[in-house]
Amino acid sequence: QVQLVESGGGMVQTGDSLRLSCAASGRTFSTYYMGWFRQAPGKERDFIAAIGRSGDTVYYEDFAKGRFTITRDNAMKMVYLQINNLRPEDTAVYYCAAAYTNRWPPTNYEYWGQGTQVTVSA
Repeated sequence: QVQLVESGGGMVQTGDSLRLSCAASGRTFSTYYMGWFRQAPGKERDFIAAIGRSGDTVYYEDFAKGRFTITRDNAMKMVYLQINNLRPEDTAVYYCAAAYTNRWPPTNYEYWGQGTQVTVSA
């Protein structure tokens, strides 16, 4: 089992950058694929990116290619999401999630954090 806590969100302006962090607890963190999602007000939760167990393999949703970067540090049990050139449409609650699976990219995530709010003003 793994517990996840996101941080790093906030209120920013268009064009700013943010690095979201996700701290994991549990001894088996490196056995999980990790992912980032977001949910804007009134909309469904969207997948952003996933990263393999060692961090060597990444997968991005099309909209995330170019501005979003997912990384992980297994020694620190951390996953990060760097977002550059933020836009108002990036306003959402951002979630990290963990998947214990051999399927790549994962389609089912068992564990979720509570989310961190990102608000981008024009």
